[in-house]
This record gives sequence, structure tokens and C-alpha cells, in this order.
Amino acid sequence: MSSQLTGALQAKVHEQIERTLHLVSLAPADCLDWAPQTGDWPLGLLLGHLLECLAGFCAVLAAAEPRRLAHFAGLRSLPVNRACSPDQAAESIVLYRERIEEGFALLTDGELALRLPTIFVPTGEPLITLLLGNLEHLINHKHQLFSYLKQMGVVVGTRDLYRFRGE
Repeated sequence: MSSQLTGALQAKVHEQIERTLHLVSLAPADCLDWAPQTGDWPLGLLLGHLLECLAGFCAVLAAAEPRRLAHFAGLRSLPVNRACSPDQAAESIVLYRERIEEGFALLTDGELALRLPTIFVPTGEPLITLLLGNLEHLINHKHQLFSYLKQMGVVVGTRDLYRFRGE
């Protein structure tokens, strides 16, 4: 059912999830307590927070299609914002990615303007605004993970962070 704009947005979200999953696979499982000197979260907690980023997409998509995505309610029982290993994070990321793909498959371009009430804006915000906000959240924490990996001595570069088009 996806339309041209919705499909383009879905492709970008999918790309960011794929790059996040790639970076998670590079995280050393024996360094979950490592944290940068800036006082940010330890690595394990950052991995768990990435799951919350993805849960945000699911919450928005479920709110847009509550009848057709009732099974998304089961995702609320998955733990987020808790320390986890790279393997645990990857397993949950794959599950969230599948649900996000299901949700996008039901959307049309016209539905991107649908206003959904939020805690912050009870009168509602456009669906596209909420999806873009979640994308921004994921990208920011994906970059945080990239920075952690660099500081830990993991060899990462631009191609680990971005997908280059045309290759």
C-alpha cells in the first residue's frame, strides 16, 4: 500500500536501522561498562537506548493504524533503556525492524498528514513530523555509538556510518 513519499521515507528509516545494526555488530561484548570520559551512558545502556529509538517508530505507526497493528501492543513488554549486549540489542533490532516494515507497508502518502495527539501536543502533530522526529532520535544515537566505537579503538569509518548511493 506504500506510496512514493512513504516508500522513500521507509527506505531511509530502513537504511538507518541497517547501519545501526552494523555498528552494534562491531561493539565489543566485553566492554558493556565502558563509558566515555564525558560522563555519558556506558556502552551497554546506549545499546538498550537504541531499542527505545526503534520502539518510538512502532508507537507512532501503531497509533496511526491501531486496528491493523494491534499485535504491536506486545512490543511494549520488550525491555528498552536497560543495559544489554550487542547480541541482545541486535536480536531486538531485527524484531523492531520487522514491525516497522509492517507498519510502513500500510501507510499511504496521504496518511503522512494525519494528525496524531501526543503527550506534548494534545491537538496532534502530523504523522510525518512524528516519524521524522523518531528518525532524528535514531540517527543521533547511531552517531553516538559510532563515536563510542572510535573512542574505544574500534576501526570504523564513514562507510560504517553511512550508506553510499550508487555503489
